[in-house]
Amino acid sequence: MIYTSTYTTPIGDVLLASKNNELIGLWFEGQKYYLNSINEEMQVKNEEEILKKTKNWLDRYFKGEKPSIKEIKINPIGSNFRKEVWKILCEIPYGSTITYKVIAEKIAKERGLKSMSAQAVGGAVGHNPISIIIPCHRVVGSDGKLTGYAGGLDKKEYLLKLEQS
Repeated sequence: MIYTSTYTTPIGDVLLASKNNELIGLWFEGQKYYLNSINEEMQVKNEEEILKKTKNWLDRYFKGEKPSIKEIKINPIGSNFRKEVWKILCEIPYGSTITYKVIAEKIAKERGLKSMSAQAVGGAVGHNPISIIIPCHRVVGSDGKLTGYAGGLDKKEYLLKLEQS
């Protein structure tokens, strides 16, 4: 059973989802790939411990604090490649950005490859099922410009500005 709860952020409502007391999803309502990785029955359960903990994390984040990703047990659903990309996203420091190309180069190096497709990395970043906490908003184009964000570029811009203040 997957438990869900809704949380209102300054930039829109998000749906939180958990399974086995681990966070498996955090999607902006209507975002691209909304509930994409969920194939099980869902039930609203606002008192689920991990969901309450996630709401507290989000409260602090939107107040400008810097809560650690490690405070929340996460278990995003995805392929091994996507999980590899999402793990790198979790290492991006608060207030910093990284490019798709740099992530691709990291993965290529770890795998002993000459190169890795930045587009493949972009696909994995775009399918991140735990927005904000797995900070896919911190990934930018090679020229430093904001590119793609499943929740919308306006939300990406807001989150990056929040982290700069």
